[in-house]
Amino acid sequence: MKPDREALERLVQMALEEDAPWGDVTSQALVGETTRVRAQLAAREDGLLCGEDLFALAMSGMTTEFFVHDGERFSRGDVLATVEGPARAVLQAERVALNFVQRLSGIATLTSQYVAAAAGTKARIVDTRKTTPGLRVVERYAVRCGGGHNHRFSLSDAVLAKDNHLALVTGDLTSALRAARATLPHTTHIEVEVDRLDQIEAVLAAGVYTIMLDNFSVEDLREGVSQVAGRALVEASGGVTLERIADIAATGVDLISVGALTHSVRALDLGLDIAEG
Repeated sequence: MKPDREALERLVQMALEEDAPWGDVTSQALVGETTRVRAQLAAREDGLLCGEDLFALAMSGMTTEFFVHDGERFSRGDVLATVEGPARAVLQAERVALNFVQRLSGIATLTSQYVAAAAGTKARIVDTRKTTPGLRVVERYAVRCGGGHNHRFSLSDAVLAKDNHLALVTGDLTSALRAARATLPHTTHIEVEVDRLDQIEAVLAAGVYTIMLDNFSVEDLREGVSQVAGRALVEASGGVTLERIADIAATGVDLISVGALTHSVRALDLGLDIAEG
């Protein structure tokens, strides 16, 4: 379930070099070279943790102990982890470590709220490619920690014909999709987006595996599920909010993709507090 450790190490190294290319001049000027500290990662609001490995890697060389682990819930005021080591090193790594764990915990926490809102239905909550460039592997891990599922990882993984692709198709849509399918390996998943109910039959006739109902009303989603009648998986997308998720899930769709899980999530409020010197 966890991302490859080498990928995590590369991300952390890049972030540390970005944040302190020539060292932390503030800590070097104000903090003694031999000073040691013990600091606590504290929760300032309720949430669900993600990013412990990235936090620990940023604090490389220090002693880090987590009391709450990825995918586990915590409450405001909880001490999530402690870190001990040279004060200058802890302070230099502080922001990078917090940036990772705050953002990923925010994604995991928000995802868990969507999953809870869809509980009792068959709908899976899935992410999208609307991720922070370079951070997709960890942001999608955070979605999994929150109980969600991943969509295709990249453009190379599956066919997903969206409105801009279909706008460039000439001639009969069913024939075009069948011709495209004939060029692909049998293992390649094919999904097509529609934005009107009257497009569904032409797409299904091509033998696609998933049909995406984009920006449909709840009423039209229900009608779309009925029209598809199990001939393909049905994904709802567009305009999905926490306020609407229960109604969307109740229409009988198989998947609900939510770009907001990663593209506009709020970082969770966590802090690193010096406990003692």
